[in-house]
Amino acid sequence: MDALQKILKFEWYDQIRNKWIVLYTAFFFVLTFGLFQLQGDASRVFLTMTQILLLIVPLVSMIFGAMHVYHSREFIEILLCQPIRRSKLFWGVYLGMALPLAGGFVVGAGVPILMFGYNSIPDWRIPVMLLGTGLLLTMIFSALAFGIAMRTDDKLKGIGFALGLWFALALLFDGMVLYIVYAFADYPLEKPLIGISMLNPINIARSMILMKMDVAAMMGYTGAAFKKFFGGSLGVIVSLAALVGWAVLPLFVAQRHFLKKDF
Repeated sequence: MDALQKILKFEWYDQIRNKWIVLYTAFFFVLTFGLFQLQGDASRVFLTMTQILLLIVPLVSMIFGAMHVYHSREFIEILLCQPIRRSKLFWGVYLGMALPLAGGFVVGAGVPILMFGYNSIPDWRIPVMLLGTGLLLTMIFSALAFGIAMRTDDKLKGIGFALGLWFALALLFDGMVLYIVYAFADYPLEKPLIGISMLNPINIARSMILMKMDVAAMMGYTGAAFKKFFGGSLGVIVSLAALVGWAVLPLFVAQRHFLKKDF
């Protein structure tokens, strides 16, 4: 068996027994199950889930990803003493951390959707997009957490920086956009707002889901400009491509640092 497969298998079995992964899966299962029981209307359920998803998934991915790297430091150092390529070790540790977390979300939210939504969901592309977006956000913020933990040896500083980045992207970003719109109200801002929206994967994910649900009032300034410029299907494709880019770029940077890092 290849070294990457062995590392990934070890990490996978270790993580699926992790109580935090189990609790994370149970949280989304209970949440989705409860929303279908209380609201009934699939569209309202998905709208509520979108708002929770955009906050919880990045936050948990950041914290869990950073903690995992710090707790695995001795494990990584031991494996570096073996005849294993650093690139394979990097991908084994990252995928072994991110895939169980992504799987926990998909299973936790997906099972109730299949249970209750079989006859009540008019457009199955919406839940598929919601689950796929949650998976991509997990991979993105796990990669960001991995890169932060690799660059910062101090555990408290690393976790603090990860939380600060999540806070800026999840909560402060919209306020910054509102300030820009207010400060430059006399100028055409549609195209600059599209560029600004690409700086935040949470904003891209929100625009992607809400464009498909056609809920313009909840898209915010950047989402509204994004929809106006790109339109329906093209907007979804551009959003998906941007999210994939956000998943790839942090991983590329983190891998370069991992390959050069002196443990």
